Amino acid sequence: MLSTEIIDQTVLRGAFAAFPTGVVALAGVVDGRPNVLVASSFAVGVSQTPPLTMFAVQKTSGTWPLLRELSSLGVSVLAESHESTIRQMSAKDHGQRFAGVEHTVLPTGAVVLDGAPVQFECTIENIHPAGDHDIVVLRILNLASDQTCQPLVWHRSMCTKLSA
Repeated sequence: MLSTEIIDQTVLRGAFAAFPTGVVALAGVVDGRPNVLVASSFAVGVSQTPPLTMFAVQKTSGTWPLLRELSSLGVSVLAESHESTIRQMSAKDHGQRFAGVEHTVLPTGAVVLDGAPVQFECTIENIHPAGDHDIVVLRILNLASDQTCQPLVWHRSMCTKLSA
């Protein structure tokens, strides 16, 4: 039965974690070096005309203020092969986030991860405040898809594989 009482933050976080989502890396070149933000709050297919996607980012993020100033961002859906690097790409030490991670820097400065099932090159269309997060709407400029790669799934606060 649903409760009308104030929602406990731990219970809410657990409820959100019960919904499986994909995991993406949003990346671009900042001060001459690739930088990345990992997010599980990504929604593909917001609009086909124009082509839009979106994600939510915590207002306390230290990486987002750096990436939001870029003219172009790469969005890579993380693959099973990226499982071992998610924590590294999320580390506080920005300098080590791409150590050993195969990636491509596009001419616009957007960065995409090699081996991703889907890669988007995007620009920021809109940013909307939403509680302790911002909702960022991205316009898709270019994309690549590799149907042979399996995506990672974020479920119950951990990564899991989609395939058996």
